[in-house]
Amino acid sequence: QVQLQESGGGWVQAGGSLRLSCEASGATGSINAMGWQRQVPGKDRELVAAIGHDGTTNIARSVRGRFTISRDSAKNTVYLQMDRLKPEDTAVYYCYTDSYFPETMRDVNFWGQGTQVTVSA
Repeated sequence: QVQLQESGGGWVQAGGSLRLSCEASGATGSINAMGWQRQVPGKDRELVAAIGHDGTTNIARSVRGRFTISRDSAKNTVYLQMDRLKPEDTAVYYCYTDSYFPETMRDVNFWGQGTQVTVSA
């Protein structure tokens, strides 16, 4: 099992910045990739950004150029720097991991509890 602790959400005016952090604990050796997804009521959860063990990133087109994902492997922590925020970025942001357990040959996703980001116009 992997436990994820998120922090850094909150309220900001449009054009402002927030930084989300997510620290993993537990079976951290299983983690291949970490990332963030977000969800607004009535819509499906969508990928925001992800970063692999080798540092390769995948950034959603809607946030490209405004959001940056980074990872401190020594601290088992992933960060999401969000700049030039827009009202449409308002959502609950969830940290997740892509983990692999060779003993069972299973890929498993673990999720944080979510942190609210609200951007006012």
